[in-house]
Amino acid sequence: MPTAKVTPPRWLKPMNRLFVGLQRTGLKLGGMYLLTVPGRKSGKPRTTPISLMEHQGGRYVVGGFPGADWVRNASAAGAGTLSHGRRHESVRLVELSAEQARPVLREFPAKVPSGVSMMTSAGIVESDSPDEFEALAGRCAVFRIESI
Repeated sequence: MPTAKVTPPRWLKPMNRLFVGLQRTGLKLGGMYLLTVPGRKSGKPRTTPISLMEHQGGRYVVGGFPGADWVRNASAAGAGTLSHGRRHESVRLVELSAEQARPVLREFPAKVPSGVSMMTSAGIVESDSPDEFEALAGRCAVFRIESI
């Protein structure tokens, strides 16, 4: 099992800035969306790229790095704006319990392969095994995204 301490790759922040800049020009980048929520301390809008996942008719996002700032901000805010190209949508962010998150996490490797490679390289998981991802329930946040 991977270690408890997880450090995102060095390239992640610059890559996120690039994705945010490209999306803000109106360019759609495949399944990449922007999630903007107020900062939990500053209240200023904070934007991060996310990969949406559909599961049983719902939309979900998995917080790939335990304790990530965007995850803590989303938890505190409970709502934000989801953007894809020039389309913007007000959304509610419902954090799932560990039990509710298990089936979503189990599907994650098949539905978001780019997220799998990032989580593997960061040491969060060792493989793309659905069992290993399901075991992240309670460690990695999972949010259901609902239109407001």
